[in-house]
Amino acid sequence: MHSSARPAREFSNPGVPLHGDRLPLSAGDCRTIARLALRALHQELSTYPKPGLVSPTDSGSHDDMDASTFFRSLLSLRSYFMEISLAGMRSAPFTDLKNLGIAAEARMLQATGGINTHRGGIFNLGLLAAAAGALQAGNQGMRGDTLGLYVHHTWGLAIRNHGAALPKTSHGGQVELRYGAGGVIEEAAQGFPHLFGTGLPVLQTSLAAGATLHDATVQCLFALIAVLPDSNLLYRGGTTGLEFAQRSARGFIEAGGIQRCGWQTDAVQLHRQFVARRLSPGGSADLLAATLFVHWLQAAA
Repeated sequence: MHSSARPAREFSNPGVPLHGDRLPLSAGDCRTIARLALRALHQELSTYPKPGLVSPTDSGSHDDMDASTFFRSLLSLRSYFMEISLAGMRSAPFTDLKNLGIAAEARMLQATGGINTHRGGIFNLGLLAAAAGALQAGNQGMRGDTLGLYVHHTWGLAIRNHGAALPKTSHGGQVELRYGAGGVIEEAAQGFPHLFGTGLPVLQTSLAAGATLHDATVQCLFALIAVLPDSNLLYRGGTTGLEFAQRSARGFIEAGGIQRCGWQTDAVQLHRQFVARRLSPGGSADLLAATLFVHWLQAAA
């Protein structure tokens, strides 16, 4: 998540083990999973305009990070996604996934000087990469919402129990107490319903209609902002900020989105409005990267 909050603790409690008695496949499969995860994070970063978010063009609503911070963070995660997909392939227990996530967060913070750039990527893409490894090891497909269902059925209860046990002092915890929003924890526990219900259909429909990857990524992000109860938006702007962001994103989509001539100008104007309000839809950006990852996993399967 695009946030400078304290280190994430999504992996700090053990959960249920991965199920099944399957043999791991070759390391080449894990290299593919890891490459696609890193590619997804890079594509999310490189996309512009993104309302309030960091890109190579500017730092959006953030004073403590820029694109170079994210690139350093990306480099620190090169081994993580391969390690966690290998863990999924060998049906490792959730404790192992937790430890891999904690180690990845430590490397990220060391690389960025304590800036929490990829909290959501480590959590969301880590779970999805482990699920992809497990499904490949079982020779199971990844079409539809199979990856999300796997995460939900395998770890959903453990994720919720973990979230309930976390201290409510973090940004996400404060948002949960004040607004009742479950954030990244609840999204993962449910099997990523906004990813599979909104992000993936919008991305794939846009690509099928002839949009470039860049433009389809913008469309996907706006579609996610329009529907996600984004905890970053709630933390920075309260319900007023969330409603403004969702209303703005819906307006962009309903006016034709990327299919409309001159859409870039309107998207940049929305970006400036988010920056003026100090709003940053980091939860939507996290799900955008996860959506790209799932899309490429399905294409490669």
